[in-house]
Amino acid sequence: MELRDLPSVDELARGADDPLAVDAARTVLERAREEIRAGADPGDLAARVRDELTAARAPSLRRVLNATGVIVHTNLGRAPLASEALAQVVEAARGYSNLELDLREGSRGSRQDHVAAILRRLTGAEAALVVNNNAAAMLLALAALAEGREVIVSRGELIEIGDGFRIPDVLARSGARLVEVGTTNRTRARDYEKAVRAETALLLRVHQSNFRVVGFTELPRLEELAAVAKRAGVPLLDDLGSGVLASNSLLLGDAEPTARASLAAGADLVCFSGDKLLGGPQAGIVVGRGELIERLRRHPLQRAVRIDKLSLAALEGTLRVYLEAPERIPVLRMLNENVAVVRARAERLASLVAGTVEETVGRVGGGALPLAELPSFACAIEESLAAPLRAGDPPVIGIVRDGKLLLDCRTLAEAEVDEVAAVVMRCR
Repeated sequence: MELRDLPSVDELARGADDPLAVDAARTVLERAREEIRAGADPGDLAARVRDELTAARAPSLRRVLNATGVIVHTNLGRAPLASEALAQVVEAARGYSNLELDLREGSRGSRQDHVAAILRRLTGAEAALVVNNNAAAMLLALAALAEGREVIVSRGELIEIGDGFRIPDVLARSGARLVEVGTTNRTRARDYEKAVRAETALLLRVHQSNFRVVGFTELPRLEELAAVAKRAGVPLLDDLGSGVLASNSLLLGDAEPTARASLAAGADLVCFSGDKLLGGPQAGIVVGRGELIERLRRHPLQRAVRIDKLSLAALEGTLRVYLEAPERIPVLRMLNENVAVVRARAERLASLVAGTVEETVGRVGGGALPLAELPSFACAIEESLAAPLRAGDPPVIGIVRDGKLLLDCRTLAEAEVDEVAAVVMRCR
């Protein structure tokens, strides 16, 4: 085909009875011109218009099947929600809700009231406040408590969190001034004590959730920092990051501190994420002393970072599962699932797709427990299927390793095995 043989936009669009046909035809013709100039045949243009129209109406944000073995996979949306949380989202979204209405009094209420009581019960805190993510929670706390004053942080905790966001940058944006103490590998309580002065507003501890420093290291216990803060008459903010609530999780042990333990050790405020090890939606949760939470609630920034109604419904649904049966939280189920069960799932998948079973190692992900290795099993198939499976319906995401595509079954639910198998067979 030559350039002069191409139809006009109107001619090509005329064959499709669709309001988006003109834009689709224009896109197809632009690509066709590029292909002809490159010496390629653009093929059936009418079929390409139909494909373009189908793609234009398909949702961009889609469900995928996670066969990577990474449980809290940031690129794949982090924590999947429990069925109870999903049901509460649907119930809250299908009509109006009492988001900011006190049904008992018939007056305006606060969206914070829907989760504050249950967070107090789960953590032992005096008060709680929820915003849209943990970076926002820290930003709000620093702005409300330390704007224009100094915040003392260990050099070993000046970490970078997701997508290049760094703790010093968050501090700067809050209006607080950073005071670094100690060294990268060794910081002691007396380093904080020596740095305290009249301009000090806050002591900040940042949990090293997404990395570990090993060897010649030292960090003060939280109880020691709390004592320094109390003597200085300033609050201690403990950023836990990953948000562990279930202390009885078999695979976590004591590696990740809980909010309850942090408050019991003397922290005045604790902030953490909702969509990591807590297993809920994206959210930033702050718990602690009532008067400090109230200062956060009244700060102008709070409205800018407040949580939306659907995330709030998902969070409340997740927290209620914690009260009754935390093992129903998908993240905790995957973390604690017996490896023999994972192996049986991999064997079943392998039998359905003519694959082989390989022993592998899963990861927690989401910047939590970076050294933890979760024994797992995967179904190994042809590496060439990686791209077709990503384009499947639904997409299946695995790990390419040693010339094979591994479909790790720790992050696949039992009900998803047949679905993965069907996608694999369609792609062959």
